[in-house]
This record gives sequence, C-alpha cells and structure tokens, in this order.
Amino acid sequence: METPNIALSTARLELANRLFFRLYQCANMLHKTGSRAVEDEGLTTQQWAVLGALSREQASGGMSIGELARYLMVSRQNLSGLIGRMERDGHVAVGADDRDRRSRIVTMTDSGRHVWLVLAQPKIRAYYERILTDFSTNDLTHTLHYLLKMLDNMQRLDAERGRAEDNGG
Repeated sequence: METPNIALSTARLELANRLFFRLYQCANMLHKTGSRAVEDEGLTTQQWAVLGALSREQASGGMSIGELARYLMVSRQNLSGLIGRMERDGHVAVGADDRDRRSRIVTMTDSGRHVWLVLAQPKIRAYYERILTDFSTNDLTHTLHYLLKMLDNMQRLDAERGRAEDNGG
C-alpha cells in the first residue's frame, strides 16, 4: 500500500503531466488555427506576435532584435529568419540603432501597420471570440493568472540555468 505522501506526489505528477501535455497541444493548435485565421493576410502566428509587439505604444520607435526576442521569449536566431521574411514582405523595416550602431532596430512599416490594423485585427478578434466562446470574464482572469504564475516560474528556472551556465555549471 502506498503511503499518503507518495500517492499525493504520484497524483500531482500525473496532473502535471496532463497539464503540460495540454499546454503543448494548445500551443500547436494555436499555431495551426491562428495561422489559418490570418493566412489571407500572408501572416503566421509568429508574424502576428511580432506585429502585435511592434504595435504597442512602448514600441512606437521600434525595438532592437534583442529586445524583441526577449519580449517574445524566442531565440535571436529564430527571430532573425522571421524578421527577414517579414522585411521581404514589407511588414517591417530593419535599420541601425541611432544610439548603438551595432544594434538593429525593427519597426513596423506603413504597409505592415495597414495589414495589422485593418486586415488582421478583425480576423484576430473573431478568432478570439470563437476560441473563448465558453469562457466567462472570470474564467479568462483565472486562466491568465495561472498562466502568468507558470511563466514566472519558468523564467525563474531559465534564469537559474543561465546563471549556472555562466558559472561553468
């Protein structure tokens, strides 16, 4: 017979496994269904995220590649290819940073702003409504709260690993 502590940790492990697997499935479905929602605008969910980040008031002067990578929590390498495609498509422009000539600043072009505000936004809003149709405002608030808690813990773990790697560990 299992002791209560072992049974509890086994049940908790099983719940954690189910939770993280569902998050994995949600991320994959977000990419698949979200990209379909904006495909007529020539966007993917990754490009949608970049345009969303650049559309914020805080980013009105653009963002460096490093800032954008940190904000989106992606590697600079993955972001670099994405930005290159978006630049080719006319959604963003990349230029030298006036404050640091070694750094490159990404800004949304007028064409990218039109795609984002006029073409994509109505489809993104409709997508949100369909996906969140059975969610109350309270459900959304709680879901966001718990996802932010998980994200904070993941960022803390990532920072700890980075410190360990910096110290030769």
